[in-house]
Amino acid sequence: MVEGQWTARANGLNAYVSCQDEYSLIKREPEADLLPAMRKYGLGLLPYAPLASGLLTGKYRRNAPMPAGTRLAKDERLAGRFLTDRNWSIAEQLGDFAAARGRTMLELAFSWLLTQSPVSSVIAGAARPEQLEQNVKA
Repeated sequence: MVEGQWTARANGLNAYVSCQDEYSLIKREPEADLLPAMRKYGLGLLPYAPLASGLLTGKYRRNAPMPAGTRLAKDERLAGRFLTDRNWSIAEQLGDFAAARGRTMLELAFSWLLTQSPVSSVIAGAARPEQLEQNVKA
């Protein structure tokens, strides 16, 4: 990203205005390098996978059967990536935090992202109309 910005400036080209990267309360690696560089260069972030493939919705429970038809139930590779002991612990703590405040984990996940600089908006997918309604409400 930094090299792209430098190349654009050096050659009088249009520079990037945003980046799209995976970022959530589970996946926070962009905070180390990417986000500080984006702030320095004035770029906006459009994070994808804000709900960690559904882990931050509250629909999955540790040591419980996964709901049929869900993304992590259908994709073993993706489930292996997200359903780790570390991620379960984070999701459980976030669920307790949100519930104590009368909120859902989805609301917490979206609102937290939208307070992070340089997040411009959130890329949120929905497979069913009710998921879209929950996303909009959050």
